[in-house]
Amino acid sequence: MRILVFGLGALGTVYACLLKNAGHFVVGIDREPVVSRVKTQGLGITGIWGEHTAFLDEVASTVDEVQARSFDLIVLTVKSFDTAEAASKLVGLAGAGTYVVLAQNGYGNYEAASAFLPPEQLIVARVIFGSETLEPGKAKVTVIADDVVIGSPQNLISEEVLAEIAEQFSTCGIPTRASNEVMKYVWGKIIYNSALNSLGAILEVPYGKLAENKYTAGLMDAMIDEIFAVLEASGETTLWADAGAYRQAFYGQMVPSTAQHHASMLQDIQRGRKTEIDALNGAVVELGMKLGIDTPVNRVIVSLVKAKEELSRQRVE
Repeated sequence: MRILVFGLGALGTVYACLLKNAGHFVVGIDREPVVSRVKTQGLGITGIWGEHTAFLDEVASTVDEVQARSFDLIVLTVKSFDTAEAASKLVGLAGAGTYVVLAQNGYGNYEAASAFLPPEQLIVARVIFGSETLEPGKAKVTVIADDVVIGSPQNLISEEVLAEIAEQFSTCGIPTRASNEVMKYVWGKIIYNSALNSLGAILEVPYGKLAENKYTAGLMDAMIDEIFAVLEASGETTLWADAGAYRQAFYGQMVPSTAQHHASMLQDIQRGRKTEIDALNGAVVELGMKLGIDTPVNRVIVSLVKAKEELSRQRVE
């Protein structure tokens, strides 16, 4: 397959490196100085999936610089706040036969991309393995809680196509399966990230410590309750009947499998970068306001993350 990976951060590095090593033609797009580093030193992965290195067929800093103009698959791994801009730039590269996989965190990526790209070509991915950037073009896979799940939110793509793409990802080393209920999995990840990622960034501890502490566990319970209240009001469903059932899986299965993982938001804050809080707890607060559901704990968490983000950026500057 001819594949474009848009964004060579931690997640994009994993996808691009493993897909290239599986024999695909792979092009990467990112900003300088990442591009220069990847051109000269290639991509590298360490961690639970072993040691891997690869040199891509092409690396560019903008869509206009890409020499290859035809792709079977585009994997979009940029931050959620960059989705709309990235999708607008991909219009010229996403032909009628191109599928675009949105491998991102948070709520609203599908809606943002649909403003520029045909929904019948968009695939949403629930990614629940953890990867950390060690340096530009180098990533460490730290944990995996479940397969990546891909699907079309409106079921506009055939099961055969989705199964084939899932098989290609699995073959390269990223366990993946297709589902016609992908948004249920996405919402499960949003709840997980809203509880753990934001609080882990604020307190700078791994996920397991948050579950062990009665005060942070209480905050996470409250966030989960608020999110389920918003989901019920909006008519959205998840894989769990209610907040209680989710918490049982959360503490019993999800947190233990990622207990040593540090929040990606914390990595962003430490580097003076913008976080994805608006696509997680922030999205919950916004949806709650529209539906008349109060979300006070999520609202405070958003303010704390944004305050820490701003203070860290001031130190970097």
